[in-house]
Amino acid sequence: MLENIRLSFQGLWSHKMRSFLTMLGIIIGIAAIIAIVSTIKGTNEQIKENLIGSGENTVNVQLYQGDYTYEMEYNGVPDGVPVITEERKEEMIALDHVEGASLYTARDIYNTVYYQNTGMSGGRLYGIDQDYLSTCNYIIKKGRGFCGDDYKKFRNVAVMDEDSAETLFQGTDPIGKTIEIQQQPFIVVGIITKSSKFEPVINSMEEYYTYAQRTSGVVYVPNTAWPMLYGYDEPQSLVLKLDSVDNMTKAGKEASALLNTDLNVSDDTLKYQAADLLKQAEDIQKLSQSTNAMLVWIAGISLLVGGIGVMNIMLVSVTERTQEIGLKKAIGARKSKILGQFLTEAAVLTSLGGLIGVIVGVVLAEVISRVSGTLVAISIPAAVLAVVFSMVIGILFGLLPSYKAANLNPIDALRHE
Repeated sequence: MLENIRLSFQGLWSHKMRSFLTMLGIIIGIAAIIAIVSTIKGTNEQIKENLIGSGENTVNVQLYQGDYTYEMEYNGVPDGVPVITEERKEEMIALDHVEGASLYTARDIYNTVYYQNTGMSGGRLYGIDQDYLSTCNYIIKKGRGFCGDDYKKFRNVAVMDEDSAETLFQGTDPIGKTIEIQQQPFIVVGIITKSSKFEPVINSMEEYYTYAQRTSGVVYVPNTAWPMLYGYDEPQSLVLKLDSVDNMTKAGKEASALLNTDLNVSDDTLKYQAADLLKQAEDIQKLSQSTNAMLVWIAGISLLVGGIGVMNIMLVSVTERTQEIGLKKAIGARKSKILGQFLTEAAVLTSLGGLIGVIVGVVLAEVISRVSGTLVAISIPAAVLAVVFSMVIGILFGLLPSYKAANLNPIDALRHE
């Protein structure tokens, strides 16, 4: 086998231009497939990041009525939905792949938050427990977060994100200032931000409406202050921090199932569900699968053309080396030896073309990424599969020339001029 490979490289090197032109179809086909697959994979990752956020391994479990989240401000507190206990929260943390959990309540802000004469509308107000900020990957940018005494002593304190601070204070320092929430005074003690910010890539109006955040900011208060604002304990929502984005769906379903065991409701559509952003991303990705598959098939046609070119040049090679084949047979070379030599030469030719095609495809994918601004992700399995596939093409299309060489009559071969 090693001798056949050595002879194959020797033959390729002696006809460099012809070998390169023969490999060109394979190179173009493999390069096109690698570039397309890398772009498709990158686009899918971009969709996932746009919906979930880069590094955001959190999933929200909320009370739903049918296909929509249950709105407390419009429907009131539902009967038969108990407050989530600390024991239930600990059970959530004990689930596989869960690194943290937090309970919260939330409402839309419609001119219920004011600083002096400046109101805030379109944002969200959250009542959070002490684990929320760390669970959701927030860091303190200025001031402080909530401490244990804020909860124990029922303090009216608030923290804000940068958007809400800009909306209410318009560039002035908010720390220590008093805002009104539902006509109750709250002292701003901190400004928070995400530990790693991510802005979705928006390329069209449709993507804007799908991915863009349309709030003017978020204000957070301790959940111990929530009953004072709204007069009663509302059923909470749950946020889980996972070890990986890929485990969001599984953990969300398990947490929902646990919470639904506590429900005692007459309305069957009222139940806890996880906001399955991973499934939503997969659904969007599926919309373009048919187009992507068509592109791969079109690129595969050039591999077929390349394979025909390999068969053609191998037939020429057999014709050129007819006397050599006759001489080998005359000194005792078996059919299998001749067959193996020419199949090896065809496989080496296409494998080398496949390797060059992978390199060209990776470079092409990077060029596409820089020119179009889209994300690309190089698929190592696809690259390996491409090289193996090119080798298979060489063997398949090299069978006919190799079989012809192996079955030459030695006497006729020696007489060939």
